[in-house]
Amino acid sequence: MLVDSHCHLDRVDLTPYQGDFKRLMEQTLDQGVGKILSVSINLEAYPAMLALVAAYPGISISVGVHPCEQAGEDPEIETLIELARHPKNVAIGETGLDYYRSQNEDMAWQRERFRRHIRAARVLRKPLIIHTREARQDTIHIMREEKAEEVGGVMHCFTETWEMAKEAMAMNFYLSFSGILTFKNAQALRDVAAQTPMERILIETDAPYLAPTPFRGKPNEPRHVARVAEQLAEIKNQPVENIIQQTHDNYCRLFGVDERLSLLDLVAPKSFRWKRKSPEIPQ
Repeated sequence: MLVDSHCHLDRVDLTPYQGDFKRLMEQTLDQGVGKILSVSINLEAYPAMLALVAAYPGISISVGVHPCEQAGEDPEIETLIELARHPKNVAIGETGLDYYRSQNEDMAWQRERFRRHIRAARVLRKPLIIHTREARQDTIHIMREEKAEEVGGVMHCFTETWEMAKEAMAMNFYLSFSGILTFKNAQALRDVAAQTPMERILIETDAPYLAPTPFRGKPNEPRHVARVAEQLAEIKNQPVENIIQQTHDNYCRLFGVDERLSLLDLVAPKSFRWKRKSPEIPQ
């Protein structure tokens, strides 16, 4: 079954589903997506996100504060550890460094926050979900200094160079590719994906952001991970079924998720077969 290894379910637009989260999940499962990781970006929204997905065994969660989040609580190690002990929690993050809009600012506060997340992950022995943008050198440096390789994790929505990819994989990290793979101007990223061993690849949507072609400009959602799988199959010159199976197995292995769990446990689909074409958003 397909896995969306990184999205933000509490931010996905439910308007096409008349505000009904279960209907969204039914459409997601109908497209063949059986497991989802809903990722935290701040502590203020964490309780509501947990409540939203609590009844779905096939949905896991993480806890962390995105590097660009400044308005809310800046987490202490103890807080992250306490929240991450919930049974549905499988990872620490989204964390990392993002210098894209802050080239002339002192980013010491981001680096310190990143270190706290890594230390919490090491205490819990849970993997990290790392965001990095325009901060390649500092990201790798902190990962090494804080011994992130002890827990490993995933470089979420990877868009960096092959050199950084190799450094991350050497520290026991996976690379997760998003809908950006389908963009016309993303040939360099497709080249990186082509070189990445299949046993180190995850796929994601980052929904509601970064909708893949042909959905660009529209809100993204987990079922569009099917398009990422199709693109990766083209890049790897493999049947899409191989991509689906390998990324599913990688996800279960990295996050310690029971391979038998899925959205099927609560949502009855119309069909549970791979579909080549993504359906239009229901009206």
